[in-house]
Amino acid sequence: MDLRDQLKNLFPEHEEQDFEMPEEQFKQKEPLVCKFEKKGRNGKPVTVVEGWEGSEEELKKISKKIKTTLGIGGSEKDGTIIIQGDNRDRIMEILKDMGYRTKRVGG
Repeated sequence: MDLRDQLKNLFPEHEEQDFEMPEEQFKQKEPLVCKFEKKGRNGKPVTVVEGWEGSEEELKKISKKIKTTLGIGGSEKDGTIIIQGDNRDRIMEILKDMGYRTKRVGG
């Protein structure tokens, strides 16, 4: 006799219902930091977005959205998105439209 049968014996008038847990929406706590770098990249400018707290798959989706919208190359790993060129303002606008808070760091 399993737990379900025991509960039916204790509460015969109770009708069992299906219950689905609502899927929890991810909420970024800290703003994403958007900064410009040239150091250590042979003088090539890149925009770095740091501070991601969610899953790696979601990071890849955001990175792909930025890259396809701007038509620019880049990569993502370890909670960081690296986009070619100095595109801080445009990237921050895209992230804002997606519902993320951003913070501009550096000149």
